Amino acid sequence: MNLKQLRYFYEIANEGQITRAAKKLHIAQPPLSQSLKSLEEDLEVSLFDRHGRSMELTEAGKVLYDKAKQIFFQIDETITEVKETGKGIRGTLRIGCNKSCFSYIPKKFHELQTYHPNVKLRIIEGDSYYLSKQLIERELDVVICRLPIEMEHFDAIHLPEEEYVAVIPNELLDQPHYSTITINKLATLPLLLLHRIRGIGQYEIIINKFKELEVQPKIICESPNVDMLLGLVHEGLGATIVPESTLLEHNTENVSVLRIEDAKMTSSSVLIWLKDRYLPKAAEKFIDLFI
Repeated sequence: MNLKQLRYFYEIANEGQITRAAKKLHIAQPPLSQSLKSLEEDLEVSLFDRHGRSMELTEAGKVLYDKAKQIFFQIDETITEVKETGKGIRGTLRIGCNKSCFSYIPKKFHELQTYHPNVKLRIIEGDSYYLSKQLIERELDVVICRLPIEMEHFDAIHLPEEEYVAVIPNELLDQPHYSTITINKLATLPLLLLHRIRGIGQYEIIINKFKELEVQPKIICESPNVDMLLGLVHEGLGATIVPESTLLEHNTENVSVLRIEDAKMTSSSVLIWLKDRYLPKAAEKFIDLFI
């Protein structure tokens, strides 16, 4: 088995068929098919189950695919490291971020650009589960997200804790100029809550606090998108509960931002990056700004 055979196998697995893999590799189908056949003969296993034109990895194929992915990750990172040597800090910094954590990015990236003007930024938004998965797949360099998440694969810098606050349309308040609100009062309002696509997150933190105080909330909407929820709040459809820094980038006219007086809830955020991988210099410098 050589590196070319492994690359061909890897692209066939990614594309799910010989035809698409050949187009991606810019080679004809016959030599690609022959390379796969030769690889299977050398290893004395079938790497794919054929279903017409589509191909699915066998158990042996899955093992080889996982190893190949790690090898090509390491090759790509080695190329990046060699290219960066002696060239200064440049390239594209790929940051994943929850929308509710975006307030951390503008100032820090401005600082980075001040000293390293050749660095560009690409921001990917998503919930914590999605972004951590993208980090493992090397699609991102660093992620700023809300806890909890599985931390096994990551190094991290923990960011300051902050309180959850209630955001309520003024028209739903029976008295103006509130500064706080109780859980019991919140339970009487229609609630719109952040809820991850997968995994445990802010939704469970809030719901567990209601359960702890034996109060039943009236939830009318759940979404992983904080902008959508705050838009609905501004339309007067209900109240939401979010980490306080979420509101730094949003208009708070016609709504009241109230502390929850009898049920303090705090949100924890982290800056994470993948263990045991080469980090581009731009990512290293960005991380240093949080230390």
